[in-house]
Amino acid sequence: MSDIAILKEMIQESAKVPLVEDSYGKKKVTLREPPPADYSVTIHGMPDDAQVIVIKADAFPAPSKIFTSSKGQCKRADFVIIADTSKKKTILCIEMKAKATTSPESEIIQQLKGAQCFVAYCQKIGKEFWSAKQFLDAYVYRFVTIRNINIHKKPTRESITDNHDCPENMLKISSPNHLQFNLLIGGR
Repeated sequence: MSDIAILKEMIQESAKVPLVEDSYGKKKVTLREPPPADYSVTIHGMPDDAQVIVIKADAFPAPSKIFTSSKGQCKRADFVIIADTSKKKTILCIEMKAKATTSPESEIIQQLKGAQCFVAYCQKIGKEFWSAKQFLDAYVYRFVTIRNINIHKKPTRESITDNHDCPENMLKISSPNHLQFNLLIGGR
């Protein structure tokens, strides 16, 4: 059983975000924040359904009944996309903000770290309960914040690099316009 198949069995349907086909027959996903935030971002060029899972990482309540949150450990990013394509195995943690000044960068870093901890928990569950001893071991992390979502979309070219492999080096995208999955994970 593939890592993606295990995750699809592990994660509740209510926490998954489905892929849809665009007018060209390619896969895309719309990451949506419900009201009162009420904004969305679409990522085009997604892998096939069997190669990817999109998880709304903040779908479950913050673990504040267990943790103090003194270091922000109860925070989580909005979405996690885990993909296993023939080219790359990637875990993409995404935090979305309506405006550039919605949250300080230190808080966004905490949210991205929280999403990474969520994935680590899923990884441990896969290893222990599915007996998949190398579950998610070969994956690389990528961290992205998407800001100014409610601002009029403009054709901006972001500098995409492969070094957004830790929350402190997150890829920052502003006023997103036609985001491509391969560019978010550092592909060309």
